[in-house]
Amino acid sequence: MRLVQVMIPAGKREAVLDVLDDEGIDYVLTDETSGRKYTGVVSFPLPSEAVEPILQELREAGIERQSYTVVVDAETVVSQKFERLQERYAEEEETTKRISREELKSQAREMAPELPAYVLLTVVSVVIATAGVLLDSAAVVVGSMVIAPLIGPAMAASVGTVLDDADLFARGARLQLLGLGIGIVAAAVFTAMLKTFHLIPPMDILIVGQVQERLRPDILSLAVALGAGIAGAMSMRSGVSASLVGVMIAVALVPPLAVVGIGIAYGKPLVVLGATVLVLVNVLSINLAATATLWYSGYRPERWLRLDDARTATIKRATILVASIAVLSVFLGGVTYMSYTTAAIEDDMVAGVETTVADNPELRLVDVDLVHDENLYERVFDPRPERVIVTLARPPGETYPGLPERLRETVVNGDDVVVEVRYMEYQSAGNATETA
Repeated sequence: MRLVQVMIPAGKREAVLDVLDDEGIDYVLTDETSGRKYTGVVSFPLPSEAVEPILQELREAGIERQSYTVVVDAETVVSQKFERLQERYAEEEETTKRISREELKSQAREMAPELPAYVLLTVVSVVIATAGVLLDSAAVVVGSMVIAPLIGPAMAASVGTVLDDADLFARGARLQLLGLGIGIVAAAVFTAMLKTFHLIPPMDILIVGQVQERLRPDILSLAVALGAGIAGAMSMRSGVSASLVGVMIAVALVPPLAVVGIGIAYGKPLVVLGATVLVLVNVLSINLAATATLWYSGYRPERWLRLDDARTATIKRATILVASIAVLSVFLGGVTYMSYTTAAIEDDMVAGVETTVADNPELRLVDVDLVHDENLYERVFDPRPERVIVTLARPPGETYPGLPERLRETVVNGDDVVVEVRYMEYQSAGNATETA
């Protein structure tokens, strides 16, 4: 709910009050005695979704842009007339649960922080995320996302696009580019300092779990980013807090930025490439999803003469975003195909083990462990596991000297993969191992 206060220009009192009376709106009229060009101030409560159409009617009735209009939150309104007004606007699908364009624009401007605060919070959040990645600590990485200010610029650019506000769009776009650049530099400098002063032990970053998660972005990464953009736009259009959604957007951007900086500091091109693709896909998808959601929600420029310009700008920018995402999706598709190929190879190997072991009814298959090369450079070009470890339970005293070789022939089909068979006796704690 909102409380609206409008300064009535001279000669427009009757026209304004007629609009409010026709809409069945309760109002309070106060005379303006300051001697200026206004004759009164009218205050009235409105459902959130009624603000935009009512303000539009008042503008048509003669409320000039130079007139003051204030819209503030109202916690509770007790009025039967207001309840009927609320029910009427709740039935209109085009305005249900949607704040006015004026509120949307104001909220977008507030969410895009001032430059000093934006730079500081971005650097701090990325540095914390970098520490969390190097520590392989999911808790620290999640904590870094809470303070990241990255939702504001993305929403500002999207709102500026659909409302044809060039200044708001430019500010949002500039802040996004600045945030990405500062984040990468902060992560690289912080990691280089840690290495230079030996504050972290020597490590292979390719085997760090938090790094590996950002090196091979697939189609699911695209889904996460699109969902974050939609959620951000929906939170804005409904006028609710976007803090939780901001964490969701930070999830898509902050850790990958940290990994890019780490890859630069360690001189790992594959790390830089994979994480950079993930960052670009995420930021483009968030902007595309937010812009499309706001346009679909019915937000248009205030002046209908600018509608064609806004539609053209929206289509142009959306086309650029879609084309860029499509190009990057080639990389995502390749990673997805590689993941599918790896899973298919592993399924075939497990099935081969089960079939071979089934030829010996007294044997029980305990576990099949597929061990991949820890070096991601090798895994990119060879999805096969490095070793296949088969754990079996056998009766006491039984031996199966030819089983490892048969498993090797069935499971790996001549590939250069080690097959290791480990035995456990039913009633004994002793273990025996044979290796092929």
